[in-house]
Amino acid sequence: MITLVGDTEIAFDDIGSGIAVVLLHAFPLNRTMWEPQVGALVAECRCIPIDFRGFGESPHAPPYSMDRYADDVAGVLDSLQIEQAVVVGLSMGGYVAFALWRRHRHRVRGLVLADTRFTADTPEGASRRRQMIDLVRTQGSIAIANAQIASLMGATTREKRPDIYDAVHRTIAQAPVEGIAGALEAMLGRPDSAPVLPTITVPTLIVVGEEDTITPIADARALQAGIPGSRLEVLSQAGHLSNLERPAAFNTVVTEFLASLIYN
Repeated sequence: MITLVGDTEIAFDDIGSGIAVVLLHAFPLNRTMWEPQVGALVAECRCIPIDFRGFGESPHAPPYSMDRYADDVAGVLDSLQIEQAVVVGLSMGGYVAFALWRRHRHRVRGLVLADTRFTADTPEGASRRRQMIDLVRTQGSIAIANAQIASLMGATTREKRPDIYDAVHRTIAQAPVEGIAGALEAMLGRPDSAPVLPTITVPTLIVVGEEDTITPIADARALQAGIPGSRLEVLSQAGHLSNLERPAAFNTVVTEFLASLIYN
């Protein structure tokens, strides 16, 4: 499905009925990464995976920022006449979830923050992002796929699940150059969300892959410590893309979390 948000079209799916669950994808993937979750949740939930502008079926539309992505999410909810949703964000999707809370917190019923962090980039991290912007503009998306793929997957997945490894590599290699560059600029410019954490008053689940080297367990624990009443789940044998590497385990903890919102 496509809806017009401001000056651009945003692509999304709207599948199932029940509690609304918005799914925000990682960099540099798209909404198809959530297929294992939609399949598991659709019986009891209204699943709304969204393509950020510049990814998947959402066209390139600068300027890019976390606030702009968050406003796009709110625009999709407006188009569907959904007042509130549980927001599930993984990696960059988590950064957008923080922006959504800052700008549209009345739309957020609960949060699932997976394999993400609340801090802004360090100087070293910012330098790496600038290098990646140069890389994608000069050598294309496949260069980003080659550079990123190993760190996105845990050691167990790299060893035992080459099918997942290859599928993610293909998705990244097919991502639009301008979408990748825009997202890197957006992540480079994102604020430190530490001041936001104590203000999060909705139920929050934090998920992290035990083998995640991009946003490791220490980041997840710091996130849990900062959000009052939040819960942390560590998934063994999973890296940064824990929803794809251990989909059954990821679905179990998210389903239990959603049930606590529905029935309590």
